[in-house]
Amino acid sequence: MSKKDIDWGNLTFGYMPTDKRYVSNFKDGAWDEGCLTEDSNVVISECAGVLQYAQTCFEGLKAYTTEDGHIVTFRPDLNASRMADSARRLEMPVFPEERFIEAVDQVVAANADFVPPYGSGATLYLRPYMFGSNPVIGVKPADEYQFRLFCTPVGPYFKGGVKPITIRVCDYDRAAPHGTGHIKAGLNYAMSLYPIMEAHRQGFDENMYLDAATRTYVEETGGANFLFVTKDGTVVTPKSDSILPSITRRSLVYVAEHYLGLKVEERKVPFAEVSEFAECGLCGTAAVISPVGKINDHGKEITFPSGMEDMGPVTKKLYDTLTGIQMGRLEAPEGWIRRIK
Repeated sequence: MSKKDIDWGNLTFGYMPTDKRYVSNFKDGAWDEGCLTEDSNVVISECAGVLQYAQTCFEGLKAYTTEDGHIVTFRPDLNASRMADSARRLEMPVFPEERFIEAVDQVVAANADFVPPYGSGATLYLRPYMFGSNPVIGVKPADEYQFRLFCTPVGPYFKGGVKPITIRVCDYDRAAPHGTGHIKAGLNYAMSLYPIMEAHRQGFDENMYLDAATRTYVEETGGANFLFVTKDGTVVTPKSDSILPSITRRSLVYVAEHYLGLKVEERKVPFAEVSEFAECGLCGTAAVISPVGKINDHGKEITFPSGMEDMGPVTKKLYDTLTGIQMGRLEAPEGWIRRIK
């Protein structure tokens, strides 16, 4: 199968339809066998549960072309597990984790000519999602659901190289204590749209959300976990029951400890401590790590010693090591890389 005639080097982080996607329906208490389809349209009732009560969850992961020419995915088993947790919390039927991984394999293999070549800076982004599909007018879970998985080639999250961003401390709350902040529910992201657009209108790249109960501890942004580095090189990640458990953060923490020999702490991080850190980054699937240069706290600026020009030295080592593992330049821990072709 030959590659599509795409200008790989100029792809944006956006949607491009590909040849095949996967669909499976849940009805009468069971999932059907599922299949690949060329139809990119979703047809549902005007009263579908997802449209009335936002009963939906999703995941995000990538497929890569490695240095030796293989097509692989990165830790899809963790995405399968996290989606199962999201489904349980939203009273949705769990899509079996082994079938999730099989669906990823099928979609990547069927769209192999859309997987960007090694060295292009681009990747194949995969979006599994599930939603309540039958009519629901009373406030209750749907009875029928659809699981879908599509893919799209995307360019690097940062065009022209990674540059530190400026974020603000947000006055809005991302997630309530004992709420849904720990799962990847669509409703969480709807809640973050107004604050992120407000941040952009004020000239900031992202929001820093504090805990809703006391507004004294760092939580996360609208779509990424925080990672800090102390002046003595310790990697610190915030701990909270309302933070989404990022697969990228989990992987970076392992890399820090086992590849770079760094001390790692996962703990509550008081906002009052943030000014004492040497480096700060946001971690997630899209960019791996987005370095933060400044945090604006209602007019008071916290500027990290790593500056506004480049990633900090520890953050850069973490980024280079994890992307090296993903792209096959470095040996991966057992089970991290799933080879498709």
